[in-house]
Amino acid sequence: MTVACVQTSPTLGAVDANLDAVETAVLGADADLIVLPELFASGYFFESTEQAAALAEEVPGGPTVARLEAWAAATGATIVAGLPERDGDALYNSAVIANSNGWVGTYRKTHLYYEETLHFRPGEGGFRVWTVTDRNRRSYRLGVMVCFDWFFPESARTLALGGADVIAHPSNLVLPHCPAAMPIRALENGVFTATANRVGTETNGRESLTFVGQSRICSPRAEVLATAPVEGEAVIRAEIDPCEARTTALNPYNDRVTDRRPDLYHR
Repeated sequence: MTVACVQTSPTLGAVDANLDAVETAVLGADADLIVLPELFASGYFFESTEQAAALAEEVPGGPTVARLEAWAAATGATIVAGLPERDGDALYNSAVIANSNGWVGTYRKTHLYYEETLHFRPGEGGFRVWTVTDRNRRSYRLGVMVCFDWFFPESARTLALGGADVIAHPSNLVLPHCPAAMPIRALENGVFTATANRVGTETNGRESLTFVGQSRICSPRAEVLATAPVEGEAVIRAEIDPCEARTTALNPYNDRVTDRRPDLYHR
């Protein structure tokens, strides 16, 4: 199957324009799984919680999810993308999964970064794995984490132990470390990872953040299968076989799952 990551440069607050700007890239990605960045249509560095709330959407039913559903129906792809979610009075930094049948599910970011903590509640639902299919109707297991979740090894490990073959990772990375770390996350957990980051600079009126690009797709052998530049929008693609993630043995004597000693992993 083919995995694609779309690296974007959205304008803060311009949801309709950002959706229009990315549509051609999504429709032309020619992939079974398409991953878009965190908060890809709203922008990231909010001036206030009020601005975040004004840009937040109900899931499903909001305009961003509707567009994702339309793109998935048009392409046959499963699409994972980040947006600000409104649930009653609560705001979440969420990732939505959509396929040709519509909305599949939502993951709410567990580990909030920097001023996200002022606007969003951390997700309490834990790390889920969904069974989805490629365009040839072959099933695979898809896990989702968002941006700063990568910094906590337990995030990817929990998804791997939950049976994920592929981890989709919508991101708005400003720290420089993640691109180098993702091959290791893939290796230590025996999964494929697909990190879709953004580029550009945003200001909230008090300070600015510059995003580091370098979206990348990694294999269970720590290979970087595709990578995007530090600057500029891009679409990267890689061919993968999700079944490769289902072999946990390293050699006749070692297994990355059964060799674990969880009884000793405590303070």
